[in-house]
Amino acid sequence: MLCLDVGSTWTKAALVGGDGALLGIAQHPTTTPEVLSGVDAVTAELGAGGLPALACSSAGGGLRLAVVGQEPLVSAEAGRRAALSAGARVVQVQAGDLDGAGIRALRAARPDVVLLVGGTDGGDARTLLHNAARLAANRVRPPIVLAGNADAADDALALLRSTGRTVVPAANVLPDVGELNPEPARAAIREVFLRHVIGGKGLSRGPRFRRLVRAVTPDAVLAGVTRLAARRGDTVLVVDVGGATTDVYSAVTPVADAPARPRHAAGEAPCQRTVEGDLGMRISAPGVVAEAVGERLLTAGQASALGVAARRRADEPGQLPADAADAAVDGRLATLAATIAVRRHLRLSEGRFGPLGAQLFVLSGGVFRHGRPDLVAEVFAALRADPLLRPVLREAATATDTGHVLAPAGLLAADGRVVPADHLLDRLLDRAGARPPGP
Repeated sequence: MLCLDVGSTWTKAALVGGDGALLGIAQHPTTTPEVLSGVDAVTAELGAGGLPALACSSAGGGLRLAVVGQEPLVSAEAGRRAALSAGARVVQVQAGDLDGAGIRALRAARPDVVLLVGGTDGGDARTLLHNAARLAANRVRPPIVLAGNADAADDALALLRSTGRTVVPAANVLPDVGELNPEPARAAIREVFLRHVIGGKGLSRGPRFRRLVRAVTPDAVLAGVTRLAARRGDTVLVVDVGGATTDVYSAVTPVADAPARPRHAAGEAPCQRTVEGDLGMRISAPGVVAEAVGERLLTAGQASALGVAARRRADEPGQLPADAADAAVDGRLATLAATIAVRRHLRLSEGRFGPLGAQLFVLSGGVFRHGRPDLVAEVFAALRADPLLRPVLREAATATDTGHVLAPAGLLAADGRVVPADHLLDRLLDRAGARPPGP
């Protein structure tokens, strides 16, 4: 089976045997406007022509999603969490009654999908119906996933469809206060992405690419992380540093004797993802430097020197390290991006890791896959030494996703190929000395 990840910068491929053996990996710069040229290049490199293939994609900006909810700290936040778990990049959050300014802000954000939520089941329906009417009456053309108050859902659906909007209904993301139910909305978002968004991004001519793609890339990675946590039976933290964003994934195994934590009004899923669109190795490199100053990880003088290199990377996103000095700069940027991203994730997680912290910590992304082992070890050491991260990372086994197996494992598991998915993940766990017992 050939597993493909068509990214905004690189197209990556993993050739996986029926037993889960990783038979080969390849990468090629993503080719636009015809991404299949890059797909064909990695397929040929692996000698995988004619083999069945599964793909995920974040090309063309990935999946841009706007959330329209009722209250900023309850339904809108629940919608945002559901969107992130579906692999979307949340580009706008609107809470309360939509007005003219809110509609204009939605248009300006250019979302691929709008997630409309609001109200617990049996609760207030007015805001959901008001917002459905405003979206129906205005020129907000992206497909809409409707996942709000079940008692008002039929009326909201009728309002939206009365003006020809494409709407996919799903169960409420917040059926009760503190009860987050992201999976139905996540499935609906995936359906909209595959049916309506991929074809509209101008990534390929004809239907072949649409038939290959099964998920947006972060959705596939989250599925792989979820499977990894289940395979090991522990709490897992993954940081994926890319060219434009840095994503953090956590899958938490409940601990029986852990102290009870306050319940968040928007609920909490056992597997979470946060995405930092201002932190990356290339397009977003200047954001890393700016945020590092705010986090007191760099002085103004250090930021001035590093900022020149960061700007050069943003201007030339396809740049690869030319020498050891360039690689060291990449390592510094990666350390800062990962540190800031995990700090933000932990702030939103509200202590969900408990007193034991993470048991497995994984670094993913090209800078780590292709980096020298000593550079990667320095990044691990720096993250462990950070005073805000130390309580979560101090006992964690560490691994680097050098084979880029998390996304392929997620694709395989979602396709029902659980055995090869688990064997791929065991390869990653072997590197951490953390493989579970049993077959």
